Amino acid sequence: MEYMIGVDLGTTSTKAVLFDDKNQVVTSANKGYPLYRDVPDMAEEDLNEIFDALIEALTDVVRAADLKEGDKIAAVSFSSAMHSLIAFDKNWKPLTRVITWADTRAVKYTEELKSNGLGAQIYKKTGTPIHPMAPLSKLLWLKEEHHDVYENAAHYLGIKEYLFHRLFGSNKMDISIASGTGLFNIFNLDWDEQALAVTGVTKSQLPQPVEPYEYETNMVAEYAAVIGIPVDTPFVYGAGDGPLSNLGVNAVKPGVAAITIGTSGAIRVVADEPVIDPKGRTFTYALDKDHWVVGGPVNNGGDVFRWARDNMFDAEKSTAALLGEDAYDLMTEIASRIPAGSEGLIFHPYLGGERAPIWDANARGSFFGLNHSHTRAHMLRSVLEGITFNVYMVSLALEEVVGGLKSIQATGGFARSPLWRQMFADIFEQPVTVPEAFESGSLAAVIVAQKVLGKIDDLYEIEKYVGASNTYQPDPENFEAYRELAPIFIRLSRQLQTEYENIANYQRKHSK
Repeated sequence: MEYMIGVDLGTTSTKAVLFDDKNQVVTSANKGYPLYRDVPDMAEEDLNEIFDALIEALTDVVRAADLKEGDKIAAVSFSSAMHSLIAFDKNWKPLTRVITWADTRAVKYTEELKSNGLGAQIYKKTGTPIHPMAPLSKLLWLKEEHHDVYENAAHYLGIKEYLFHRLFGSNKMDISIASGTGLFNIFNLDWDEQALAVTGVTKSQLPQPVEPYEYETNMVAEYAAVIGIPVDTPFVYGAGDGPLSNLGVNAVKPGVAAITIGTSGAIRVVADEPVIDPKGRTFTYALDKDHWVVGGPVNNGGDVFRWARDNMFDAEKSTAALLGEDAYDLMTEIASRIPAGSEGLIFHPYLGGERAPIWDANARGSFFGLNHSHTRAHMLRSVLEGITFNVYMVSLALEEVVGGLKSIQATGGFARSPLWRQMFADIFEQPVTVPEAFESGSLAAVIVAQKVLGKIDDLYEIEKYVGASNTYQPDPENFEAYRELAPIFIRLSRQLQTEYENIANYQRKHSK
C-alpha cells in the first residue's frame, strides 16, 4: 500500500490526513496552538508550537498507518494559510514570531499606500489588495516601528517556508503563497521591483519562487526518525489554502464558485490567467502558473459564530454538554426557530476588521434594527445571516470582474450546518452543493503530489475523488425577506465606514 499525507497548516491548528492509494481517508490528526493577541490588533503564533504540532500530527498518522513490509508513505504535501511573515537574522535566528494574516497593526501604513496611489499601482501587478494582512504592509510596519528587527533581518519567510527550512534547510516559496504577499508580480512570476523598492527589501532577503510541484527530500535525520519515515520521503510544497480549497471541491471550471467558511472565509473562482479588479476589491492568487484563483476573503466567519457561542449562549453550551450534543448544533436549532430576515435585525460581522469587499481593518461589528421584540435567538440568526450577507456582497464584486456565477460548491465548518447551507442558497438564490469530502484542502494537496509523482496527468483528476454531494435548493419563501434586507446591509456597510476609524482608534486608546 502506498499512502500519502495531506497537511493543512491552519491559523489555529495543523491537520495531517492520511490517504490510501484510492484517495480515501484512513485517519487524521489535528494539533492546535494559540493565536497570541497580547496587544490590540496583534495576531501572532509561536514558531516552535507550530513546528511541534506538525511533527506530532505527522507522527500520529504514520503510527496509525501501521506500515507493513512493502508499505510506504509516498509523499507529504501541503496546503497552507497565506500572508504570514517571519523575520530571521543572517544566522537564521528568528527575530519575530509568526505575524499572521489576522494581524492588523500595519493599518496606518496600509492607508498611506492607498492614499498616495502607490498601493493601486502595486495591486495591479501583484493581485493582492492593499490591506494589513499582506507582508507588503507588515514590512512597512516593521521598518517604521520595529527598526531593530528590520535592520537585522537577512531573511523573510512565511510559516510553511519556515517549516521546510527547518526540516530540509531550504529557502523556497511556492508561487501560490508568494502571490499573496503583495510583493510578487503575478504576470512575470517574480518578486516585483516596485513593491521591493517601497519596502526597502531585496530579492536576496526573500525565498526563491518555485512551482507548487517542487519538492524536497533528505530531511534532517532526527526529525525523520521521530515521525517514522525515511529521510528521502518527498515533501511537496503544494499551495495556499484558498486555491487548494477550490481544487478540493472541484470548483475549477469557469463560473463555478467555491465558498469556504472556516475561522475566516472566502468566495473564489478559477481563471486561466490573472484577472485584476479595476476597483481593487478582489484578489488573484496562483494555484499554479496555469490556474489563477480570483475572489475575495472575509476575516469574519466561523470565529464570529464562536464569539456568539462564548458570549451569548453559555447556558446552552452547558446544556449541550449535559445532553451529549454539539453546542453548535443546539445553537443552529435555536436560530432555526426565527424566520428568515430575523424580523428586521441586521448584524455586520466585522469583529476583526474586514478584508473583502470593504478592505477596512478598522471596521467593527454592529447590530442594527434592535427592538424590544428581538431575543438572543434573533441575534444568533442575524449573526449567521450577517456573515452570509457579507460573503454575498463579495460575490457581487466578483461577478463584476469574472462574470456571473453558475453554481456554488461549499466547504469548511459551516458546510456541516444544514441551516447555514440553506441560508446561503436562499440569500444567493442559487443551489449550494456540499461535496462529501470535507478534507478538501488536504485532498487537493495530495492531488498535487500525485501529479508530481506522475500518478495523474492533470489536476482535473480530482473530480473522481470528491465523492457524492448534497445540493440545497433555494427556498422562494425566503427570497422576499432577503431581497429587502440585502440592500440595507450593503448601504449600511458603506455608511458606517465613515466612523469605523474613529471607533477603532477609541478602542485602541481605551483597550485593557
